[in-house]
Amino acid sequence: MRLVTFVPKKGAAPRVGLMRGGNHVIDLARAAGKPPFDPGDMVSLIASGTKGLAWLRKTAAKAKEKQALPLGKLKLLTPVPRPRKNVFCVGWNYVEHFEEGKQALKHTQELPEHPAFFSKAPTTVIGPYDPVPFDPDIYRTLDWEAELGVIIGRGGRNIPEAGALKHVFGYTVINDVSVRYMQRQHGGQWFKGKSADGTCPMGPWIVTADEIPDPHGLRLASRVNGETKQDSSTRYMYFKIPRIIAELSAGLTLEPGDIISTGTPAGVGHARTPPEFMTAGDVLETEVYGVGLLRNRIGK
Repeated sequence: MRLVTFVPKKGAAPRVGLMRGGNHVIDLARAAGKPPFDPGDMVSLIASGTKGLAWLRKTAAKAKEKQALPLGKLKLLTPVPRPRKNVFCVGWNYVEHFEEGKQALKHTQELPEHPAFFSKAPTTVIGPYDPVPFDPDIYRTLDWEAELGVIIGRGGRNIPEAGALKHVFGYTVINDVSVRYMQRQHGGQWFKGKSADGTCPMGPWIVTADEIPDPHGLRLASRVNGETKQDSSTRYMYFKIPRIIAELSAGLTLEPGDIISTGTPAGVGHARTPPEFMTAGDVLETEVYGVGLLRNRIGK
């Protein structure tokens, strides 16, 4: 199943919808029967667990074509419009990206034994077709990072690696847009350069985990103005998703609706010769094949 958060018209409250085919959405607030979650809150749906999923499957089977709304008449928001926590991110999770960064930054660090974690503030999150803000005094050296996003379903702490995928509700597409000079200006830590407002486009929907039995065989790519910048596969993740969840949850409780961005492959702008960055008017596309496609203009 593919789940969206949308508004039917300007000024309306957000609603959760179930994709029907590729061009229509079932408004869960208007579906037959009372759902076991708030139909205006994706996190509420995620937290409802197996009961909510069973209700969704029943609703999808019963819904009639005429009850579905045309996708083209709706505004899609990011699936989780206001995350309750920062977005958890994994750095250097593809060997080729680690190596290109090592050369570009001239550091001697070897591949880590454990995942490198950082986070993006909730205010970074924007919808699949929203503009990425651009202020030339602040957003200069704006770079792209295509990533597979993991949405936690069943929460937990100290989650064993062997059972970690059972805690995944679904998957989405993320671009960890980064302000590189900020990333290096503040002591070499990544949080500030990763947390400028509007630098985490996400969506266009959540694909439930049952639709993707193997998340480590997905092609992912980024394009700027139609030119491919990254083209790789999640099979090349250095730390696979179960390991990421196990290590992240060690002593840290993960909760329903938490978001993990799993790292980016080679091809980022700062590591190119010469370096390349985005500017106002550029169009950034981010695609995880079988999951979805984002299209975000830089600036309005």
